[in-house]
Amino acid sequence: MTVTVHADPFPYPYEGGLRPERSALLIVDMQRDFCEAGGYYDAIGGDVARLRAAVPQAHKALLAARRTGFHVLHTRVGRRPDLSDMTAVKRRAVTRAGAKVASEGPMGRFLIRGEPGWQIVPELEPAPGETVIDKPATGAFYATELDHVLRARDVTCLVICGVTTAICVGTTVREAADRGYEVLVLGDACAEGDAEVHRAALEMVKLEGGILGAVAQTDDFLAALAALP
Repeated sequence: MTVTVHADPFPYPYEGGLRPERSALLIVDMQRDFCEAGGYYDAIGGDVARLRAAVPQAHKALLAARRTGFHVLHTRVGRRPDLSDMTAVKRRAVTRAGAKVASEGPMGRFLIRGEPGWQIVPELEPAPGETVIDKPATGAFYATELDHVLRARDVTCLVICGVTTAICVGTTVREAADRGYEVLVLGDACAEGDAEVHRAALEMVKLEGGILGAVAQTDDFLAALAALP
């Protein structure tokens, strides 16, 4: 029996059906600095409540992926404590956003590796054996071992959720598509501070017949996994 996810603009995956051993769920940057009051996103004036809204949906997807044998990976964005991996251009960019990386907040220095705010939210805490990719930039493939890890596991289908839809998720989707992965974005398990930006980011995935991938709701993903033999 072939099982696909009801998605737009095509059932996912486009050819064949879901094969958990060849598929991975990638949860992008669901960190306390983005999803909790007092973190980096709060400090720049972002709507933390909108980002928090993705947590329950991502949690459902995570539990279902674990049950069905998907590979599960998480990412965290953060800088080295001495900021030696941060260029002057990036420093200026984040400062313009309203809060310098490494500024002190209630959960430690913003977006610095090892600080409490850099950790993944408790609801989505990685289980033993799940891969955590620490990245220095918006995309999950840049300057990380993610592509190597996925190819070593023979993964071809990549299901992505997380924050924020337009930046870290969107960049990762583009990187994955360019590397030949078949991408599915769980739209309601992603979040952005601005609802219109979120909508537009998801629409961009679907341009030109889904040149970057397809978009589905978490419940449709869960229904497909439940139908697997």
